Amino acid sequence: MIDLSTLIAYIAVVLGFVFIPGPATLLTIARATSSGTKVGIATGAGIAAGDIFHTVMAILGISAIIATSATLFSIVKYIGAAYLVYLGIRAIIEKTPADPSAGALAISAGKAFRQAVLTEVLNPKTALFFLAFLPQFVRPENGTVMLQLAVLGIVFVVLGLFSTVVFAVSAGRLGSFLRRNPTVLKWQGKVVGGIYCALGVRLALQQR
Repeated sequence: MIDLSTLIAYIAVVLGFVFIPGPATLLTIARATSSGTKVGIATGAGIAAGDIFHTVMAILGISAIIATSATLFSIVKYIGAAYLVYLGIRAIIEKTPADPSAGALAISAGKAFRQAVLTEVLNPKTALFFLAFLPQFVRPENGTVMLQLAVLGIVFVVLGLFSTVVFAVSAGRLGSFLRRNPTVLKWQGKVVGGIYCALGVRLALQQR
């Protein structure tokens, strides 16, 4: 198994990473602000599920195919970017409820979860991150490499989920206040959609 000093160092690095605002954080905050804490947490859970997928891929070595193939990398990247832009355009053109007191959610928690899973799975940068980052903390002399990778991946997923829940709760409370304002209600979909489109463009422009 992983020795304690290595595990502590790994946790410290991951904590610093997951609490620095990035695409996953922005997606979670956008959903929580527009649709509530529950939807924000569901988004964070979907991102965590996507990270579990990437952990498995890293363990099995499938991510190495994407890392070494420029064509596959580009295909996955552009599919992910197109999906984000699609979500953004839908959020921009979708009509908001006329009565802000109606309490209707812009999106269900289940749908937010599924969208977050797909968004995270289709991000090749995440695949490359797991492939490059996790092995740095693996020590062959400490036992089975695959088991160590699994433990490191699970720790990353748990800490990442913790950070997104923190952001979701904070943003959800703020969003609950903002949604009482009809003007904010009118523009929030466009703001959220803009965030999704920006993330999609950013992903499309990323280089290997």
